[in-house]
Amino acid sequence: MNTDKLYAESLANEYAPKDTSKVLALKKLDRKAKMPANIFAYTFGIITSLVAGTGMCLSMNVIGGGTTGFMILGVIIGIIGLAGMGINYLIYKKILEKGKQQYAFEIIELAKQISDKE
Repeated sequence: MNTDKLYAESLANEYAPKDTSKVLALKKLDRKAKMPANIFAYTFGIITSLVAGTGMCLSMNVIGGGTTGFMILGVIIGIIGLAGMGINYLIYKKILEKGKQQYAFEIIELAKQISDKE
């Protein structure tokens, strides 16, 4: 396999004139299919990491009264946050699959139209 040839072809395709309306529409549909999953994953990930961090701070007596009750509460909150971070990817994949199924027909038809012209 000639990697130089593959690189040259991919670079040429990048600079080749495109049928902008259909190519842009295809990119827009692709982003539209993936956006809900990305937004959820980032939002849920940030929230669960903050929950885990709060639990760690409570369990290490950085915040709270420094009592055993706060330490136990911190461990529980930290475990909840870590579990949320653990399931984030699984939920992301489910939402992404649903978005791809929703726009699959339109994307495939548009891609066929673009590839048939070449």
